[in-house]
Amino acid sequence: MVAILLGSLVALLLPPIDAGRAAPAPKVAKARPKPSPPPAKCEAPRFRIVVDVGHTPDSYGALSARNDPEFGFNFVLAKLITAKLKSEGFAATRLLVTDGKARPSLFKRVSAANDGRADLFLSIHHDSVPDKLLETWEFDGAKSYFSDRFSGHSLFVSQQNPHFAASLMLARMIGRQLKEQGLHYASQYTLPLMGRYRRQLLDKDVGVYRYDGLVVLSRTSSAAVLLEAGSIINRDEEMTMNSPERQETVAGAVAAAIGEFCARR
Repeated sequence: MVAILLGSLVALLLPPIDAGRAAPAPKVAKARPKPSPPPAKCEAPRFRIVVDVGHTPDSYGALSARNDPEFGFNFVLAKLITAKLKSEGFAATRLLVTDGKARPSLFKRVSAANDGRADLFLSIHHDSVPDKLLETWEFDGAKSYFSDRFSGHSLFVSQQNPHFAASLMLARMIGRQLKEQGLHYASQYTLPLMGRYRRQLLDKDVGVYRYDGLVVLSRTSSAAVLLEAGSIINRDEEMTMNSPERQETVAGAVAAAIGEFCARR
């Protein structure tokens, strides 16, 4: 289980670098980041991919329906995606793990990606719902929270990103790969009940949303996509997301999409 893994994961942290997404959209500075020049051609061994583990041990994101921190889910899946990409020839792929509080860690990871001249930034998360949609239940003798009303993955891009078109293209490719695996996207972000978390749906076929308020999408100099791999506040989907089978499916879909993205560069 993720909770068991979390203690050992913390010891693996590299100093510095949360791509918070369930928090209110922060104000973004008007000045956009200077875009990194796109490579004339994508050569897989040299294509610098940053796979960002969403959140930190100090600011661990959402709690699952069974009280496991989101950070642990993110770490396991991001590590698997990184390994999958490396095995498929993307040798320059880097797993990015950060520590610290939420807001400062956002800028640490952006700096790490920009300073490392990343060609692609992918942030891995797992979803929850606004507090007003939560219900209570008892798990392991403790009061816990869940919402079985919604499920599915979602993809986010920012129009503030200097490579918005490329970001959108990759997000669509990931969405199509996930759809081909029989997975569905989370459609609730278009609903009024989401309040301040409501987002513009850019691709209704594969579930790509616009979210300009995310620092890690708007301030990175490369193409950038944030993947909410599934809902861990949904009791059934939490168990599914914690299974090696689903993790392999998602990682394989992401790697296939990035391979297609590279081939089109």
